Amino acid sequence: MKKFVIIIILSFSFSYTQDKNPDNLSLMKSIVEIFNSNNYDQIYSMFNDRLKNEVKSDIVLKFFSDVKGFHGKIKDFEFMKFDKGTSGEIAIGTLNFIKFSKSNFPVERYKIFFEREVLQLDLVVDNDEKIDDISLDQYIDETVSQRAINKLKIHEEIINEKQQKLIFNKSKYLPNNTQISIGLIKNGQANYYGIKRQNDSIYTVNNSKNIFEIGSISKVLTANILSKFVLENKINVNDNVNNYFDLKLKDSAQISFKSLANHTSGIPRMPNNFSYSSEKNPLNPYKEYKVDDLETYLLDSLKINQDTEGKFLYSNLGFALIGYTLSKIDNQDYKSMFDSYIFSKYEMTNSTFKKEEINDLLVKGLNSQGDEVPNWDLQIFGPAGGVLSNAEDMAKFIIAQFDEKDKELKLLRAQTSKISSRLGMGLGWFIENPKSNKKRLYRHGGNTGGYSSMIIVDVKNKNGIIILSNVTSRNPYFENINKLASSLIKNIRN
Repeated sequence: MKKFVIIIILSFSFSYTQDKNPDNLSLMKSIVEIFNSNNYDQIYSMFNDRLKNEVKSDIVLKFFSDVKGFHGKIKDFEFMKFDKGTSGEIAIGTLNFIKFSKSNFPVERYKIFFEREVLQLDLVVDNDEKIDDISLDQYIDETVSQRAINKLKIHEEIINEKQQKLIFNKSKYLPNNTQISIGLIKNGQANYYGIKRQNDSIYTVNNSKNIFEIGSISKVLTANILSKFVLENKINVNDNVNNYFDLKLKDSAQISFKSLANHTSGIPRMPNNFSYSSEKNPLNPYKEYKVDDLETYLLDSLKINQDTEGKFLYSNLGFALIGYTLSKIDNQDYKSMFDSYIFSKYEMTNSTFKKEEINDLLVKGLNSQGDEVPNWDLQIFGPAGGVLSNAEDMAKFIIAQFDEKDKELKLLRAQTSKISSRLGMGLGWFIENPKSNKKRLYRHGGNTGGYSSMIIVDVKNKNGIIILSNVTSRNPYFENINKLASSLIKNIRN
């Protein structure tokens, strides 16, 4: 087995020019070879004493294992430049991170070519040729924005010049094949505007009917079903989910619907028997996690963190548990519940969990370099992030919020917890400026392996923004989707 690994390692072509590289390039070669052969403890042994005091070996070993499972082997690396300081953390996209302090030694910056992604590694080596700091982050190609050509059209009845500039300035950092579908709702009336980047030109397209993964925006729709069940007296929002299924939670834990819906239950973001680095489907990590896995976790491993119980801690697991429980109550799977209680009610005729129903309307998700990636099959986590939809359907859901007679949606928006003075939680919704009726906004974003999205609702003024995109959350500029939504809702209000 060792000989096999060595043959693979030696087949890689390490790209560098000697006169611009650091003297200890051999250390970087060693790190690559050790990483590819899964001997992560040897990388930890290269840390100096200062760094070992900051982070324990088991955390580092698990991290490198997750990186390998998520991104694959390192095929190649390229020295980029010396820099002043590291980013201070190791990260796998938005999954996990280890925070380190800044180092006083020079930083060597490398471009790392994994099998499934290109990342940036900052390496700091002390005078004894020991690793003093290390940081793995998203690779940023600074030329992407410089090459962008603005060919966006201005439609005064939909997009004015200022909005067009906002859209271009936020999208010019995104790779070729990026699509963004925008719904703008003003005074209860919806208009649509779409863009696509191709051959570095960003131009206007009609993609309001095209379908994207909306990720965690699905949580608001799941909470809508919860709200319906409360009003129909099937449950009380303060009831414990334990009361509605036979499964006994570990340590007889008691968890209320409300605490799950506003992320204050104290349960973790994800169960400990789930791994993003699944060897079977590293680019579709939820596919192998089924109902039996969730039930095994709830029986054997569920743990409520007493330090975070009652405080905001975002949890995908929480909404998977809501969907699981509501399905038990209604005696049908969550996909059927969505068809009956959400998609039919709001006439969201192109919204679904089933990719096979979409035909040619689906916009393919992209990785951070703009290459297509598989769609996610979220299985039991569908209620937390599995809906596929388009801007026209999401506009119907937003416009429904303006109906004061809809008790389900009013209950959905009622504040149930406080995150800060400027941010609260309803049942699923984040509430911005909760104390101000005039400035209050309801919002939720969503991110999956190849998509990012955001919806914002201004109920008082009957305004709203929908942004759906095939921008992965592992793109270093994915936050531009959220920023664009915030800028556009402010522009509409003004």
